[in-house]
Formats: sequence, structure tokens, C-alpha cells
Amino acid sequence: MQHSQRRDLREQLYKAYVSRAASGDYDNLGNIDRILELRQEMSNILGFDNFAELSLASKMAPNVAAVEGLLESLRSASFEAAKQDLEDLRAYAVAQNAPEANDLKHWDLAYWSERLREAKFDFNAEELRPYFPLEQVLSGLFNLAHNLFGITISAADGQAPIWHPDVCYFQVANEQGSAIAFFYLDAYSRPAEKRGGAWMDDCIGRSKIGGAVRLPVAYLTCNQTPPVDGKPSLMTFGEVETLFHEFGHGLQHMLTDVDYVGASGINNVEWDAVELPSQFMENWCYHRPTLLSLGKHYETGEPLPEHYYQKLLAARTFMSGSGMLRQIHFSGLDNQNCTSHY
Repeated sequence: MQHSQRRDLREQLYKAYVSRAASGDYDNLGNIDRILELRQEMSNILGFDNFAELSLASKMAPNVAAVEGLLESLRSASFEAAKQDLEDLRAYAVAQNAPEANDLKHWDLAYWSERLREAKFDFNAEELRPYFPLEQVLSGLFNLAHNLFGITISAADGQAPIWHPDVCYFQVANEQGSAIAFFYLDAYSRPAEKRGGAWMDDCIGRSKIGGAVRLPVAYLTCNQTPPVDGKPSLMTFGEVETLFHEFGHGLQHMLTDVDYVGASGINNVEWDAVELPSQFMENWCYHRPTLLSLGKHYETGEPLPEHYYQKLLAARTFMSGSGMLRQIHFSGLDNQNCTSHY
């Protein structure tokens, strides 16, 4: 969708993607209606007017009106920027003599956004890969965690079973050198057996059983390119951000000192607060000393050139108005479904 010059293929892929599970044997519409009906029924049984109210009972937001107010404040702040984003895409497509310039469709936006980003900031994501070998990125990430939290992360391969040879196992130790947690890192894409995306999940939650503390264990899962042709796994900057993001979730799970599994780690955390540690860690990717400690050419050891850092900073908010409206649309649709009565 970002790179194919075949508009017909982009349209075919887009329409196939947005219509999946919407017709034939895999049509989920009936299932969705039934889920909404059951959610409404459950909410009423528990004394709530709708599922949104029930959902917010265990979250930080006080009520549905507060959520709608937040979404509207974000929408109003982003709308004009999003309009300008679209106008910028149109203008660039016109300058490139694109036949679709004055009639951009959903399947055109990712393609022209990527072309405009490359032209505006004079680099593409692939150029940065040689500066972000996984081992170097992990070293910088672990050093950052040590500086922030006083923890030391070291390889612990062989101390726990793994499900694939590429999976690594790590120990997290406190300032006294005592183990306080462990985590698996399953970094590489395996399309035949592993779904796409990136996520963190808990393997074991911290608890105290019979006076003995059971240490937490986390899963960190990504889908980056594995080592190939004698080269290490080379990451895009987006993949570096993703790793930091998931590591933030992992830290919340692993650094807990709560001994009750129902409330330790990521358990019993309000959904509207759960992204705070991940966003906190992700922002360090734009911290100059941190980024330069991560970015070193895998062959020469050359640090990431300053001009790339400046371009990354400049590109950080590119198309952010459109991106925000997209997320608000998802939220609004979810909220509408959860407040409707069946």
C-alpha cells in the first residue's frame, strides 16, 4: 500500500482487506449483532444503562460524557491539520502528474503519504536499517533501563524452555544483583506460524506462594526481519520504536513489587492507563543521546549521522492530524456501539 505504483492493485488489496469477514461463509455481522445484544443484556443485569458505562466502571475516565468530551477536543484540535494533510497530498500528487491527483481514494493515501514523506524529509525508512542492528539496539535499550531504573538485564538462555530457536530469554536483576524478573524476546517474523504485529503479554505474574516469591516473566513479541545473508537483523526506526513500546509494557509487568497476582504487574491496570509506560519508553527514541547510542552502522560502527536525527525529529508529526482522526473514528465507532440499546 505504501510502495506499489499499481493503483489497481492497491484498490484490490484495500477493498479485500476492509471487507474481510463481511460476506459468505465468513460473514461476522450476525456474530457482531449478537455480541452487542449480550453486552447490553449483561450491562442491564449489572445495573448499567449500557456497555460503555459498565466498561468505564473499571477505568480512570469517570463517565461516558468525559470520554466523548476528550474525543471531541482531540477531533477539533486535529481537524484542520488533517484537512491540510489531505491538501498537501493532493498538491504533491498534482506536481507528480498523477492521474488520480484530484480524486484521491482511501487506497491512494498510504502510497502518496510515503512519497511525500520521502520528498519532504529526504530519506526513506530503508536507509536507516544499517544503523539499527538488533543487538546494538538491545544494548542501548538495556543501558537506558539501567540508567532509569537501576536494573541490569543479561542473557539467560538455557534457563527456561523456548518454542523456537530464535527466541531469547533474559534476566532482570536489581541494584543488588538479585533476579527480580525474566522475559522472553521473540523478535523475528515467521509468517507461517506467527501472526503479525507486536505485543507484550504475561507468562507468569509475581506472587507469593507459601512464603516464597514467584518472579514475574513476560513475553515480548515483534515481527522484524531476521538475520539474512550473513547480516544481523537490521531494524527500521519504526521497529525500534515498537520494541521500546513493548518493552515499556514489559517493564510495568516485571518491575512490580506487589505479591498478589491479581494486582501485580499488568494485572488490574485501568485500560485507559495501560499505554502510559509504553509511550514513556517510546519517547526515548527521540532523545538524542539515547538514539545515538542505539544507532551505529553494523559494518563500520559509524554513529547515526546528525542529519538523520534531525529528519526523524522533523518527520515525527508528519500526517499526525490524519492519524489522530483515524484513531478518533475507531473510538467513536466503538463508543457508539457500546452506548446503543438493543
